[in-house]
Amino acid sequence: MDFSLRNNIINLYVVKIAKWFMLVMPIVVLFYNAHGLSMKEVFILQAIYSISIVAWEIPSGYVADVIGRKKSLVIGAVLGFLGYLIYSCTYGFWGFVLAEVTLGIGQSMISGADSALLYDSLIHAKKEREYNRYEGLTTSIGNFAEALGGILGGLLAIYSIRYPYYAQAAVAFIAIPSSILLKEPPLKTQKRKPNWTDIFKIIKETLHSNPKQKWNTLFSSFTGASTLTMAWFAQPYFNEANLPIQWFGIVWTILNLVVGISAIYAFKIEKRFGPVATVTGFTILLSLSYILLALKIWLPGLSILLLFYIARGIATPTLKDYVNRITESDVRATVLSIRNFTIRIIFAVMGPIYGWCIDAYGLKEALFLAGALYSLFNFVTLFYFIKYKTYE
Repeated sequence: MDFSLRNNIINLYVVKIAKWFMLVMPIVVLFYNAHGLSMKEVFILQAIYSISIVAWEIPSGYVADVIGRKKSLVIGAVLGFLGYLIYSCTYGFWGFVLAEVTLGIGQSMISGADSALLYDSLIHAKKEREYNRYEGLTTSIGNFAEALGGILGGLLAIYSIRYPYYAQAAVAFIAIPSSILLKEPPLKTQKRKPNWTDIFKIIKETLHSNPKQKWNTLFSSFTGASTLTMAWFAQPYFNEANLPIQWFGIVWTILNLVVGISAIYAFKIEKRFGPVATVTGFTILLSLSYILLALKIWLPGLSILLLFYIARGIATPTLKDYVNRITESDVRATVLSIRNFTIRIIFAVMGPIYGWCIDAYGLKEALFLAGALYSLFNFVTLFYFIKYKTYE
């Protein structure tokens, strides 16, 4: 492995750790509730976060393709640090909105640019067919970091619900020097002149003109939205299942360890069973888990969550690999950002509906609703994903 590839992979791992060492995630809903937010407001806040990502997601991917993935990652790292710094200094809904908007823009600057830089680094080293393995390791590291962060965050919250946020700002800062140390691989690609017409051309090609990219993106996006939504159902489920609060961090850690382990083996599973069987398998698990969880809210239901997170660990690196396989290098970050954009649009529209359903009718009803909708969209897009062989 040459030096530039090794340097990039190590620093991308550090950026991933800083991004996913989530001290706040196991207690975030409790944090919001402690500051007077209802579940509807919690989902609205996350919808605002998604919208802030959506507003800049595609332009940021295009910017990364034009000015360089490294510069995009540096900007994203700085904004990530500032977002948690704002959280550390505010105490109400509108302060949290400012923090989420800052974090959302920072996330959009990293999203797409990191995977594009990794894939192009592997192309330079003639190892692009190993992308699924490296993306799986990156996903795994992120989830192991989130798992460890969950334990420490839960312990810090015992002393103060705000301590995890103070520590999170310090962790986010680590991504800044690591992103600065990244290097752009010396690939000969078409130089793009920055203009809005070019952006819209790429969007049209991805979501309309090219059936292979269209159904790859839509299937991948609905799958991603279903995994994102479950992250916000998990803590209310813990609560209604009467899981003791001191176990929140431990269970969250176990779930993320499961994602990390399954992500490591994602490339082996895909190689063993093939693309069609792999995507069909995790689609069934991700879609129907919502319905199964809604049948009865009790502690044994956590085993269903475990299966969901196994499927999530397989799906994440596998679907990113399929996007990269059918995408040219000079638009790679933009296309990956279009995928993330679509995921956030879906969540921004559907998330507040689920939050309202929890407040008005209950958690079981909201899980049934989410399960019905995601099952419909996931299986329809899966049909066309397979029909157009969007994995090759």
